[in-house]
Amino acid sequence: MTAETLASDAVATDAAFDPSQHALDMVGYHYRMDDYYEVGREKVREYAKAVRDFHPVHWTEEGAREQGYDALMAPPTFFSLVGIIAQQKLLERIATGYDLSRMLQTDQHAEYYAPVLAGDRLVCDVSLDSFRKVVGRDMMVTKTVITNQRNELAQITYTTLLIGRADDGDNSIADVARGMVMNGMFTFPAASSDPEGVNPSGDDLETVFDPPVLVPNRGHARQRFENVSVGDALPTRTIDLSRGDLINYAGVVGDNNPVHWSDHFASLLDLDTVVAHGMLTMGLGTGFVSAWLGDPGALKECTVRFTSPVMVPPIEHATIVVNGVVKSMDADARTAEVSIDARYNGKRILGHKAKAIVYLA
Repeated sequence: MTAETLASDAVATDAAFDPSQHALDMVGYHYRMDDYYEVGREKVREYAKAVRDFHPVHWTEEGAREQGYDALMAPPTFFSLVGIIAQQKLLERIATGYDLSRMLQTDQHAEYYAPVLAGDRLVCDVSLDSFRKVVGRDMMVTKTVITNQRNELAQITYTTLLIGRADDGDNSIADVARGMVMNGMFTFPAASSDPEGVNPSGDDLETVFDPPVLVPNRGHARQRFENVSVGDALPTRTIDLSRGDLINYAGVVGDNNPVHWSDHFASLLDLDTVVAHGMLTMGLGTGFVSAWLGDPGALKECTVRFTSPVMVPPIEHATIVVNGVVKSMDADARTAEVSIDARYNGKRILGHKAKAIVYLA
């Protein structure tokens, strides 16, 4: 039984279709990409440039080989580029009655199991992990499982979204958004739309795939456990973001939300100017940690909450200052927890619990 069938059944049995109930019913529904995403060498470099990550493993084969990798490694938040495609497809199936222009990402958690290298062919399995109401708004958590061409588990991510209904209040903002972006963005099928052709690949709730293979991986950190102590501070990093950085990032990852590049649209949301992408700021944070660690492949997991927007004016730069400290260590696992303190205008932008867990040599 497909998501579209469930939506049609809901409409048939209840004239007053409830998007929230439909989303709740869809918890556990999976969408698996019907084609792979091939990681390109130049795409790795484009993305690394977009998130200001200049670690050699992302840029040259020599740099990658020095760390023990056969090809350029994608930066830790490269999954946002791959996952946005699958997530859009999932939301088309489960978010009947919602409006994408009113969607806000609030949290991101990523678990790293294997490096993603140029030439890898990635498949995403994305599902609705949970649904609940928070302060009058609907909250969805999507789970994305990324595997490579050998069916090895590469990453698992959890994305928390606040999303508004299509019939909830003034539609003028959504109309403006639809008029600004590429056709097909910010549009979900109505509850009564014809499901025929929406899901040509035919994936459904009963489809079963082989479980991914877990290959042990710790990366090749240059920081040794014996040389790290709780309380150690990481070197401060300062990044200036321009409007051009936002436009470049939007183009690289395919995020066309005009709140990141249109002052007019930002003003409709009562913002003084456009705001930086949350995943761009997370990319700055993971790059900060991996530069200290010595190998992005030694990241075990990372968690952030997007608590304060980064306003980027049309001419002046927005300055972000990132600090970090080793909060705890596990001698048995030879891992460390690093607290990430990223601030714009003195305010935390990744939450007070932002952290990365890393493998140490």
